[in-house]
Amino acid sequence: MIIGTLKMVFHLPENHSLKEKRRIAKSISSKVRSKFNVSIAEIGSNDKWQLLELGIVTVGNDRQFIDRSINSVINYIDSMYIAPVVSTDVEIISV
Repeated sequence: MIIGTLKMVFHLPENHSLKEKRRIAKSISSKVRSKFNVSIAEIGSNDKWQLLELGIVTVGNDRQFIDRSINSVINYIDSMYIAPVVSTDVEIISV
């Protein structure tokens, strides 16, 4: 079993409340979930309204497939132009 994890951190400079942040997180999450077979959730900076941290996980039995899937998610989120990406951290674990 191969597990691919992705942590993405976004900076939301135009954001002025936690409510706006949740709206952006929900928008990204629903679009990514509907397009890719991955799990996605807000994982940190819950009380900071200008930072958004999303965790994305996918599971499979082929390392190349998992790597392509994670890279596709990164490219898709980048192409949405919702917020500047501060960092991405990818880890692929073989169990």
